[in-house]
Order: sequence, then structure tokens, then C-alpha cells
Amino acid sequence: MKALSLFITLLALCSTALFSNEKSDSLEVYISEYKKEQFKYDYQKIKAESSKLRDSWISPVNLSYSYSNSNPYDDELESTKASIKMDQTIFASGGIYYSIKFAEASQIYSDYSVDVAKRKLVKEAISLLMQIKQMDMRELKQNLQIKNSEINLEQKKEQYLNGQLDSGFLDNAVIERNFVIQSLYDIETSKERLISRFNAISDMNYKEAEIPQLKLLSQDNFLKHNIVLSMSRSDIQRTKYSKEVTVAKYLPRLNLIAGYSFDTTNDIYSGEGGSVFDDETKYYNYGLRLTMPLDVNTFKDIEVSKVDYLKSKVVIEDKKRELIAIFEHVMQNIENFEKKKSLSIENSEIYEKLLSETKDMYSAGYKTHYDVSLLENSVEIQEIDLKIFEMDRQLELLTLYEMYKNE
Repeated sequence: MKALSLFITLLALCSTALFSNEKSDSLEVYISEYKKEQFKYDYQKIKAESSKLRDSWISPVNLSYSYSNSNPYDDELESTKASIKMDQTIFASGGIYYSIKFAEASQIYSDYSVDVAKRKLVKEAISLLMQIKQMDMRELKQNLQIKNSEINLEQKKEQYLNGQLDSGFLDNAVIERNFVIQSLYDIETSKERLISRFNAISDMNYKEAEIPQLKLLSQDNFLKHNIVLSMSRSDIQRTKYSKEVTVAKYLPRLNLIAGYSFDTTNDIYSGEGGSVFDDETKYYNYGLRLTMPLDVNTFKDIEVSKVDYLKSKVVIEDKKRELIAIFEHVMQNIENFEKKKSLSIENSEIYEKLLSETKDMYSAGYKTHYDVSLLENSVEIQEIDLKIFEMDRQLELLTLYEMYKNE
């Protein structure tokens, strides 16, 4: 049967999985270059901030220089001072190590946050494109329904003029025709709205753009390559190192202190019998400083960081449960769409059988060309319904692929 063949073709398309063996980055072609450029700068900013955070334990070297000239009374006094000083932590009870690890973990976490935002935008672009293509199908279907309503109206006119029906049936046929035409206008309006939104985030021409064919994911695979869970895992590491940094903040810290200074003064007497007096002082210093803060809020501060860490471990388990619920909901919706597709196939087979019989009866003069056209349109409508339901299925899978990134 024609409809059954179409259904098999659709299933083949599903199993092909256009990008299933590719990196998920291939989906980024659906967003505009401007959007990709913005995300690129987001990653660069995160990298720069992480680098700054990683080296934040390194204290600055302070340089100073001053020059002054004055003339009190008959003297001219010149003074020059310069120094270089360093006060650098060389041991912080593990604080240096954990601050570096915290910076690295923060970069990973922030990168995932950008990944999540980017995938959300990619999903929106693909979803809009799918809905636009779906609207194309609905337009075709609606035009067929309009044709059927017009055929029905012509039949009612003939039956009314022949005295076979009263005017009420004719009025209903007119109302039905107007309704399906108005529905077409609504579809066209919705489609234009979708096109406008798609053009705002994608460089693609929606008429030429191909839709990715998404394959069915297993629950294990969905969770294994889930960027939301990856982000939560990185948050555990981030809060763990943050806790260690907080603890180290209240433990002994050893600093290396070093400096070098020089100070020169020139005193020039400009009166009779003037003289010059020079004074220059140079010196250096170095040493160690051991400190340990005693703060009444020490244990409270540590407790806060510990709670953040424990919470992050609970959050990921809760997030897993949410994702499993989303996965099961998508699977349920897909199952319902499969049922609808099966029903369309059954309807199509019924219509095809009726069409074949009606054509024979039309050849024998028992049926009109209206009857044949109605059934031909009905067969086509069922085939379009199959495509629409398949697109609904793809939209459901897109909900999973928004969080799926197989690198």
C-alpha cells in the first residue's frame, strides 16, 4: 500500500540519524554567525577570568619613585626616592594549590554554562525550522480540505436545486468552507511569525535548510552525555575546592618579604660662598612573616562552604531524577505519535480501498468525479498527517538533544 510504503520510508529516515555519529557541534550551523561569535567571546572571557583567578595568589611587586625640588630660604633642595617591595605568600596550608584547582574547576563550570545557553539557542533554531516545515505540510493539508469543502458545497448545491436537501444543509456547507479557509489564513499567519523568529537567530534560508533527522536515544546514553549533568558534576568539584580554599584561609600562612630602597638629597646653598651637600641612602631588607587569623566567624564561614558542597552533591541526584522524568515524558509522547501514525496508515488504507472501488463505480457511471476527487484528497491528507506526526516526533526528540552532547 502507498501509505504503508511512506511509513516505512519515514522509519528509515529516523534510523538514518543524519548526525548521530557526528559531534553535536554540527548542530551549531543552524544559528547565525553573529550568535556563534558572541559565544566565542563568552568562552574567551571565561578563559581570561579563570587565568586571572588562577594567579590571584601571586602578590604584585610594588614599585615607587618620587622626585621633589624646593627652595627654602636661600637653599635649593632636591630629593629623589625609589623603592621596590614584595610581600609574597609562599605557603598557605594548601590554599595556593586549592585556589588554582578552584580556578580550573570554575572555568569548566562556566564553559558548561555557555554550552547550555548555546544548546538552548540551537534547539530553538531547529525547533522553529521544524515548525516552519510542519506549517508547510499543514498548508498543503488545509488546501486539500478546502478543495474537499468546495466539492461538498457543489454537491450540496446540486442536491438542494434538485430538491433532495433543504437550505440548512447548504448553509452548513458554506459555513464549513469558510471555516477551513479561515483556518488556512491562521496557519499562514503562524508560519510568518515562525519565519520571523527563525531569521532573527539563523543565517539559513528556511526554504533550503535541511532538517536533521534525530535518532532515538537510550536513557543511559542520554544521561551519560548530558551537559546539564556535566555542569552539575563540575559544580561539585568547584564547590569542593572552594571549601578547601575557605578552610586554608584560616590556617597558618607564610610570606616572603623583600625590598630595596634608595633615597638621595642634594642641598645647594645659592648665597655668597655657596656650597653643595649630598646625602644618599641605599638599603635592602628581606625576611619571612608567619600569620594566622583568629576570626570569630571562622567556623561559620567554613560551615557555609561545606553546606554549599554538600548541596551540590544533592542537586546532581535531584537533577538526574528530573532528567529521567523528562526522558520518560518524551518517550510517552513519542509512543502516542506512533499510535497516531498507525491510525493514519489504517485510515489511508481504508481510503485507498474506497478510492479504488469508487473509480470502478465512476467508470460504470454509478459515482461522480466529485466522489473520486474527495477520496483522492483524503488519501493525500492521511499521507501529510503521517509527515506531520513524524515531525512532532522529531520535535520531541529535540527536547533530549538540547541537553545531549556526544563529543
